[in-house]
Amino acid sequence: MLNDATCFKQVYIVCGYTDLRSGIDTLASIIDQKTGNNPYVPDTLYLFCGRKSDRIKGLVWEKDGFLLLYKRLEQGRFIWPRNEAEVKALTPQQFRWLMEGLTTEPKKSVRPVEPPEFMA
Repeated sequence: MLNDATCFKQVYIVCGYTDLRSGIDTLASIIDQKTGNNPYVPDTLYLFCGRKSDRIKGLVWEKDGFLLLYKRLEQGRFIWPRNEAEVKALTPQQFRWLMEGLTTEPKKSVRPVEPPEFMA
């Protein structure tokens, strides 16, 4: 379920380290403090990562209560941004990259170019 984020309208990662022993109430207050966002927005997923980059927690408000998600990789690690001041909204592509163990920001990408005005 967590590898496919099509059911979520928005996905945010809370960068930096989060104590994954934290429960729903603490994670909801972190969302409010670090992002200024209301954690009670339906279909919005907030992701947190601890010091061990092999596990993450997710928090979603489902109109009748919170859903707490936990994922632990058996092999490999998540490439997680550690700048604690940041909260990033992820595109569906960036979310897939994160779940596949890749970085959310590619180091090199193909840049669009302007077509030539005339053909020689």
